Amino acid sequence: MRKINLGTSGLEVPVVAVGCMRIKSLEKKETERFIRTAMEEGADFFDHADIYGGGTCEELFADAINMNTEIREKMILQSKCGIRKGMFDFSKDYILESVDGILKRLKTDYLDVLLLHRPDALVEPEEVAEAFDRLESSGKVRHFGVSNQNPMQIQLLKKFVKQPIVANQLQLSITNATMISSGINVNMGNESAVNRDGSVLDFCRLHDITIQPWSPFQFGFFEGVFLGSEKFPELNQKIDEIAAKYDVTNTTIAMAWLLRHPANMQPVTGTTDLGRLKDCLKASEIRLTRQEWYEIYRAAGNVLP
Repeated sequence: MRKINLGTSGLEVPVVAVGCMRIKSLEKKETERFIRTAMEEGADFFDHADIYGGGTCEELFADAINMNTEIREKMILQSKCGIRKGMFDFSKDYILESVDGILKRLKTDYLDVLLLHRPDALVEPEEVAEAFDRLESSGKVRHFGVSNQNPMQIQLLKKFVKQPIVANQLQLSITNATMISSGINVNMGNESAVNRDGSVLDFCRLHDITIQPWSPFQFGFFEGVFLGSEKFPELNQKIDEIAAKYDVTNTTIAMAWLLRHPANMQPVTGTTDLGRLKDCLKASEIRLTRQEWYEIYRAAGNVLP
């Protein structure tokens, strides 16, 4: 498994992260097999959030592998906090409370990475800074990041937070590529030129913040998977054509499309199917040509000026 540096953290991480949002659907033995298979394949970075299954995903994860010090040191654990029922909450007390709950459910003393999950309109960055300082000094969290934040929101946070922001988890796929399209269509009058995120892609590259694409196979906002969808015939035809060339699956090529970008992103998988997980991980071995990357981009309906 190819590895990259996670921001400026000093952590070497697999280029594909294993998302644990859906493991609640698995039985305990299936969950254990899923986790151990991922680790055997070199995918030892697991992404959680306190809202996944209302916390049960974290509990099931730890119980399935009988979490202990030995196995804990063989994996990298990331979780997220800040989403509450009907609101977002980045207050100091809630962040601290959330992390304690995450650690208890995962049966560990520390998180390698904590992300703030979705922007809180009422954020007081001074409180976030206090929470991060306490979590770092206590050893409960080693590195920090954000999710779904634009450059100015990150800059506001960094004005008070002394720890580096090492990751930003953002929605990105072949069919949800506005952060790429707006950069291609600069100064044009078409829909693709609309900058919806403050040039977050370039910002993260400039500041050594690793982008973690979530829902790498989804179109819309969890509307479905574009692979095999009748809504995207041209895209699927092109992906299948390139997959045949490399003798891999369409899943591998769709993931390889993200990995081909020079930003050194770390896509987060969402599958619990072992075969599909292996297909995702195999993408680390594929480097699409520039022509192939653009052919896939255009086949999805994305335009060039």
